[in-house]
Amino acid sequence: MYKILSIPSNIDQIEETKNIVDGFIIGIEDMSVNVNYYINELSILKNIDGDIFIALNKNYHNPDLPKVKETLIKLNDYNIKGVMFYDLAVLNIYNSLSSKYDLVWAQEHLTTNYNTINYYNKFNVNYTYLSSDITEEEINEISKNSKSKLIVNLFGYLPMFVSKRHIIKNYLNYFKLKDNSKINYIEKDNKVYPIIDNNIGTICYSNNILNGIKSSLNIDVDYIVLNSFNIELNKFIEVIKMFKNVSKKNIDEYNNKINSMFDNVDEGFLNTKTIYRVKKNEK
Repeated sequence: MYKILSIPSNIDQIEETKNIVDGFIIGIEDMSVNVNYYINELSILKNIDGDIFIALNKNYHNPDLPKVKETLIKLNDYNIKGVMFYDLAVLNIYNSLSSKYDLVWAQEHLTTNYNTINYYNKFNVNYTYLSSDITEEEINEISKNSKSKLIVNLFGYLPMFVSKRHIIKNYLNYFKLKDNSKINYIEKDNKVYPIIDNNIGTICYSNNILNGIKSSLNIDVDYIVLNSFNIELNKFIEVIKMFKNVSKKNIDEYNNKINSMFDNVDEGFLNTKTIYRVKKNEK
């Protein structure tokens, strides 16, 4: 059975959910993207129980690398499960150190096949955060053939892209508009996409909330991720409890309940066949 990881929105939410989840994905200020809660001081980690994964998952510039190394070294003083990386500089620095925690390949849209997962496993990457662009069938194929432990997102808004450009702030500045909203929305083709512009840049999320509770009984992974971004706390807690207690007997009830709680829910790509595939070599 999988463990449940939450992407919390604040420290209070961690306190509210610590007894119903197995761990958390947490960011570090100016060093992480696509998470909701960023810490300034690593010492905060002493007060958080469970399987903690730290997201060091942004693209770094050369001047950032000393801080990346310093952070990887300091994290060894805390009881964390792993560090999620996007930039290969993190992998190279990690392998130059002696660390107690594991490394998680988390290049989002690229983590789609077991051959690459097994390649990174040779370089001490023992976890992979699977892409949300693949199906149940593909997840299980990866699970059967992968040497790494697997993490997959099954609930919440999904990050679609990250840009270092400040798209919203530039727009507001150009038209001399004022807006202090933490979340803005872009409408296109009758779909509404949440978008955040912070000190890192711009993050755009999916228009629909992923509800993968039906898939939770069909896939073989080590962790599932539930993302609290833009979700009311009481509803998020209810969703966690359903994922925690789901079974073949109540799956339809829980699935319908989640769908009724939100007016913009779908199953993402979990049951959508891939349209384009690389042609197999017939030789």
